[in-house]
This record gives sequence, structure tokens and C-alpha cells, in this order.
Amino acid sequence: MAGQSAPYYTPTGKPNTAAAATHLLRKNNVVLTCVVFFLCSFFYLFGAWEPRATQNNTSLRTNMINCATTINSTAVTAADSSKSLDFSSHHSAATDDGVTVKTYPPCDIKYSEYTPCTDQKRSLKFPRDRLIYRERHCPEKNELLKCRIPAPYGYKNPFKWPTSRDLAWYANVPHKDLTVEKAVQNWIRFEGDRFRFPGGGTMFPNGADAYIDDIGKLINLNDGSIRTAIDTGCGVASWGAYLLSRNIIAMSFAPRDTHEAQVQFALERGVPALIGVIASKRLPYPSRAFDMAHCSRCLIPWGQYDGVYLIEVDRVLRPGGYWILSGPPINWEKHWRGWERTRDDLNEEQTQIENVAKSLCWKKVVQKGDLSIWQKPINHLNCKTDSQTTQKPPLCPLQNPDSAWYTDIETCLTRLPEVQSTDEVAGGAIANWPKRLDMVPPRISSQSIDGVTPETFQEDVSLWKKRIAYYKTVNNQLGQPGRYRNLLDMNAFLGGFAASLVEDPLWVMNIVPVEANADTLGAIYERGLIGTYQSWCEAMSTYPRTYDLIHADSVFTLYKDRCEMEDIMLEMDRILRPEGSVIIRDDVDLLVKVKRIANGLNWESQIVDHEDGPMVREKLLFAVKLYWTAPADS
Repeated sequence: MAGQSAPYYTPTGKPNTAAAATHLLRKNNVVLTCVVFFLCSFFYLFGAWEPRATQNNTSLRTNMINCATTINSTAVTAADSSKSLDFSSHHSAATDDGVTVKTYPPCDIKYSEYTPCTDQKRSLKFPRDRLIYRERHCPEKNELLKCRIPAPYGYKNPFKWPTSRDLAWYANVPHKDLTVEKAVQNWIRFEGDRFRFPGGGTMFPNGADAYIDDIGKLINLNDGSIRTAIDTGCGVASWGAYLLSRNIIAMSFAPRDTHEAQVQFALERGVPALIGVIASKRLPYPSRAFDMAHCSRCLIPWGQYDGVYLIEVDRVLRPGGYWILSGPPINWEKHWRGWERTRDDLNEEQTQIENVAKSLCWKKVVQKGDLSIWQKPINHLNCKTDSQTTQKPPLCPLQNPDSAWYTDIETCLTRLPEVQSTDEVAGGAIANWPKRLDMVPPRISSQSIDGVTPETFQEDVSLWKKRIAYYKTVNNQLGQPGRYRNLLDMNAFLGGFAASLVEDPLWVMNIVPVEANADTLGAIYERGLIGTYQSWCEAMSTYPRTYDLIHADSVFTLYKDRCEMEDIMLEMDRILRPEGSVIIRDDVDLLVKVKRIANGLNWESQIVDHEDGPMVREKLLFAVKLYWTAPADS
């Protein structure tokens, strides 16, 4: 990118030259008359000379524009190389105000896959019961790293989608353990300088595509009624990867455990995924979020602990949504020897699951072969509270079912919104995909989100179409389909940023900060988009180099008095790929500070005007993380 241009300047007042001149003219003295005569003569001669000077200046500006155009064109051509990236606009605010720019050195290579809140060494301090040690446990403030996480030597930009679904560079995720552990299950193969993902899984050796076809024979995956899915214990997320061709987007998650880098492989493939586990805390998603939940030999003890894990699945599952289970204990009569378990043990496990599902008022749709599918009711009108099946678990007391940031899982049935008839969908019916994207979400039409009305939603839709169009004029690579695949919106509000990009071959992780004024994540899911809760005073549950582009709207205003700006910026640097891009919207005074930190992170950045012009205090910072890796001898 080009260097800084002249600083922003907004005059706050101008001297009243007319009043001053009148005052002077009133003084009748010879000296003043001479001065006025001299000035008049000077400006007359200057005016006569100005056209030629203007012509020369115009010629100079024309040459500069032609030169800049040539430079921009060369930069775009070289965008896929290791050279710095370029945008078309080169207007920036000044940061040279005498303050020394703090620089952030590279971290040691041992931190190249550092995930602060799911660090394996820190996890050993916590109980192993119910996998609590694999939950989020973030470092204290004095433990935070103040350095830049290095990419491994030889790191390359990932393959473009859809090629990336099947291929990833070995140098980017240098782990071969899964190629040995899962060799017979067709998860992943090592081929020279890359990995290949055949699409296999423990319960679908013929590939995820064929497995999904089998599911499609049992429930309808083609009419748009199923759009959002959650995959517990996702492995390398092949199930989610192959659902994308059916316009179904899955939130895949798995713990950081002995299956080294499984979530990291998923992200390298361009598939949505997070590090996570069902343990003692709620999953970081709102209630009634997913149309379908899935477990393929995810090894979660669904029937134990009073069915607490299935209770949590019930909370995040939409009314009428499906839960799909394959693997133990389903079809145990055929597989019990291979699973090295007794018939009685497996039969007891399935009985437990069936009883918990019944207590949640789920209906068993079908069990065929290795697949078993249950359906959640569309409301709780027929879940009679005086029956034995609904007393265990009991209905939860009145609470916020969307509260899901370090919130304990409870062994009670999450209440659905009240309905008047048995055929009414609790919380409101939503349209099939893609119509649901632009329809007012039921959470908004029912006025259950404070301060957000249907008019607010429609204005937001129009606003983001305008903003995305402007973004693409500044960062022309955003308008190139395939340049970016994994995107993060750090303060998504109603998901307008993601919705405006939905036709491009990319996906957006929509974040609703837990400190935000309104909890809008449920409405984002009702639009058919995905996301999670997050506090940006802590690290995200993902690997370094997850995202190709990060968008941050008013994030630094939100966290101005809550945590350190540099810590948020260092986290952005950790999860951003080399040559990845950043778009930050915020007040210009904050952006000047952000730019100073960006310089210390060795990002190339510039501040540009708001889409409505220079008189708006909110500005935009566009930045690129330069390519760099750990040294060869690391």
C-alpha cells in the first residue's frame, strides 16, 4: 500500500477578515491607504498569472494519478505473491504526533499454534470430570503475550474454495498424526507437500457425501427448511464441508485433544469451526438456533449425568429441528464386537438415550441402518407438566434461555415461548432458505429484542448493501470472488455485513459481544446465518491464522473502558492469516490510536473517509497483515 497522505483537518472556525478589513478602512491614514493599494495591485497581478500556474498544476496532478494507477494495477497483479497488498484509496490520518510507536516482536515458534483459552498446559489444572479441563480457561492479564504469533516456515495461502475442501498445505498444519490414527477411516491422507481429505469419517467410510445422501432419504435436506446445523465432535468437519453444497451451513466444533489439530484442519479447508466441548457450561449459542444437530461417533455420553448433554442440544435446537446420531450405540446388534463392548452395555446406553429423548418430548422419526433421527416438538403445549416423563427433567424456571457465556448447563427442560394452539411454532415460524435471509426475524417482529424494531431491521439491510459497495471500491479484492473465504465480523449486530456477502463463495462468523447493548445473535440465526458469543477482552476459541478478513464495527468504542486496545489488536493479529485484511469502523480519534498499534504490528494500513463523506467523524481503517513466517531453522 502507499504511504500516508495529508492528515485529516476539520476547521473549527475562520477569522472574520471582512470585519477586520472594515475596521482598518475606517482608519483614515496615509499608511493604511498605501498598504491597501499595494495589496490590491499584488492580487491583480497574481490573478493574471494564476491560469498558467493552474494549467501546470493540473498537468502535474494528471501525471500523479496516472502514476498511482500504474502502481495500483501492478499491486493487484501481485496480490497472490508475498509482496504487500494494495487498495485503490491512499488517504490516511496522521499518526506522527510525537508519540513513539510501540513495536511487537515475534513470539517464539513454540507459540505458532497458541490458543490462549484452550491451552493444553493450563487445562491440566482443572478437573477431568465431565471434561471440564477442556472448556475455556483463559490466562490472567499478567500472562497475556505481547508478541506476534508466527506462521510456520513455508506457510502458503490456502487453496481457494472449493479446492480447499479437499486439499491443504502440509506446511500450514504440519501434523501427520491423523493420517496414521484415522488411516482406515479415510479422514485424511498425506501426499508430498499437502494433505488430501477424501471426505471419510468413522461412521461414513464411503465418504460424507454418500452419508449425507442417506440422511436425505430420511428427512428433507433440499427444500430450504434446514439451513443451520451444529456438528458435535466434528473431527476434520467433513460433514459440514459437504453440507455446504446443499446450502446448509454447519457450526462444527471439537475439543483440542489427542486428535491433534482437527479443528485447525477444518479451518484450513475453509469450513466453519470452533474449538469447543459440551461439558459443564452452555454452548456459546442462543436458544432455538439450529435446524439440525448431529453426532457421528462423537463419544459424548448422552444418557449420563441426567441427560444434561441432550438437554443442552434441546436448548439450541429450533422447534421442529432434528437430532441425528450415528455410531455407538446405534445398530449395536451389528457392531458390538468391533466396538469392543458388551451387548448389555450398548443396549443399556441406547435405552438411556431413548428415555432422555422421551423426557424432552422428542419424537423418534426413524432408525435405519447406522442412523437414528429424533425430532423436537414445535411447541410444548402437549408436554404435560404433570406427566412422569416431563417431571424429569422438569421445566426450567423463568430465565434467559439465550444466556450462554460461561453459563452453567442445568438439568431442566428449556421452556419454549408460549403458543395458543398445537400447530403453532413456538417463537414464530421462519421461512425456508433463502427467503428467511431478508425476512424480518421472529425475535424482531415479536419485539423481544430491546430497541430493535422491524424498521430497524429494514434500515440495516439497506445500510449494509451501501457499505459493502463502498468497501469494494476501497478494497477491490473484496469484490474478487474467492479471494477471501473465512471471514469474521467482530460486532455483527443483525448480520448485515454477512448477509450482503452471501452470494460470494465465503462464510462469515458473526460475533455478538456479550457486552453489546442488545443480544441479537438469535435473530442472526433466524436469518440463516451462523455466529457465536464472545468477549473481546478474552481470546477466541480458535487457532492462529483462522480468518482471511476481519471486520470490526465500533469494537474499540465498545471496549474503550473495558480492556486494553493493544490486547484486542494482538488477538486480531493472532487469528488473521498472513496477507489477510482488516476493516475497522470507529471514531477517528480511536482509529488514530488503532493505526499506531497496527504500525507496531507491521500491518500496512490507511484511514479513509466514511461512505457518507469527510464530514462524518466515523472513519474506516483498511489494513493488511504482511506476509512473514518463523525462520527456516525453526
